[in-house]
Amino acid sequence: MYIEVTKSIFVDYFKSVRPDNFSYEGLLALFDYLIDREGDADCGLELDVVELCSEYIEVDSTEHYDNYDDKRQAEELICKVLNNGNLIVRNW
Repeated sequence: MYIEVTKSIFVDYFKSVRPDNFSYEGLLALFDYLIDREGDADCGLELDVVELCSEYIEVDSTEHYDNYDDKRQAEELICKVLNNGNLIVRNW
């Protein structure tokens, strides 16, 4: 059984399960990224908050780039850039 998850449902559910992993703006950006990815895959995605928290993180852009010697490698992990200067990145 499936339900369509709206942005509001996504944010509310995420905040109830893992309230400290992403900012509100970060959750909105992550939702948009996942919707785009879902369209590219031409199939539905399952909402697994724990899995998403291990696959994606929200970090300060300076902190992210400081962790990589190769700027190109750092940029390949970026999914979304937030207005507050933070990034949603793949946590690999």
